Amino acid sequence: MTDSRAASETLAAIEREDPRLGAFTGVWREEALAMLPAAARLPLRGLPFAVKGPTGIRSYAARRLIAAGGVPVGSTSVPGPGTYWKTWGLGTHGRTVNPWRADRTPGGSSAGSAVAVAADLVDLATGSDGAGSVRIPAAWCGVFGLKTTNGLLPSPDRSGLASAGVLTRTAAQAHTYLRCVLDDYEPAAAELPLAAAYSPDLGFADVDPEVEAVVRAAVRRLVAAEVVRPADGGCALLDPGAAWQAVRDGEAPQHLGELRRENDRRLDAFFEGTPLLLTPVTPNRPHGHDGPGALLSTSLTWAFNLSGHPAASVPAGFTPDGCPVGLQLVARRGADASLLAMACAVEKVLGALRP
Repeated sequence: MTDSRAASETLAAIEREDPRLGAFTGVWREEALAMLPAAARLPLRGLPFAVKGPTGIRSYAARRLIAAGGVPVGSTSVPGPGTYWKTWGLGTHGRTVNPWRADRTPGGSSAGSAVAVAADLVDLATGSDGAGSVRIPAAWCGVFGLKTTNGLLPSPDRSGLASAGVLTRTAAQAHTYLRCVLDDYEPAAAELPLAAAYSPDLGFADVDPEVEAVVRAAVRRLVAAEVVRPADGGCALLDPGAAWQAVRDGEAPQHLGELRRENDRRLDAFFEGTPLLLTPVTPNRPHGHDGPGALLSTSLTWAFNLSGHPAASVPAGFTPDGCPVGLQLVARRGADASLLAMACAVEKVLGALRP
């Protein structure tokens, strides 16, 4: 249903649910309804979608979605002022809550986008990912999140770390995004079983045992279903944290440049023989609204912002206390269509999560 009724129902759902969730910073009711007559004649036929943050409507992806007949219904929350940690959000109605557990954050910085999708307010929301900002909230809110290959789409981030991304209820729905934002997008087919290596920690991260157990169980299910075939060898990297921070700060110490190049060498060697790398998305589960403490939720994601590889989060299950956990899929640079096809195959086994 992608017509005026869909837009009206979307806007009504946001009005009803957002005071509880805090996912939106602005809702564009009149503007959205005014766009519908023209949008209905285009391929997306008025598909309602949300954009990340106050500047999201100006992003390349949002403009392409609008040109294809998508209708933006509002801007979603991002982290507010007053703290250095970015795994939370601040909406018009207050802090953004995780739809699975209101006492936990949704992750960030694409916080409201993930919540809006998880709560079925929209089917698609734009995001951007400079250290895990699409994948982390996707994992913690139990939805699909895709970070595209760095440089594939225009980005205002001068450091080169941030890449455009999307959050959707299912991996299959992300085809809509790629069809609209890429000029020569051709859906790929996944040849099963997929040769894949699983790394619980990328060789350096301190991972919550309950989080790792959920992801390991998901990988076992994929092997049993003959979607994944364990590849020989693994993928161990050097901790990229200091190198990521140096790039973000515009610095280039020689030893950190060499660390980055060494990780690139290791990843290039890995992907020469194996098309898919699997890891947990985060080493930790969603934390409370008072902050993450000393935990770095980015420790398994930001390596691929440095290297530029496309990466996705697929829901893997729940920890015993009811927190969603994400399985990270990483593919060769430029293999975004193949990565999405692999994510769809994985999702068929693991299933979508619904609050």
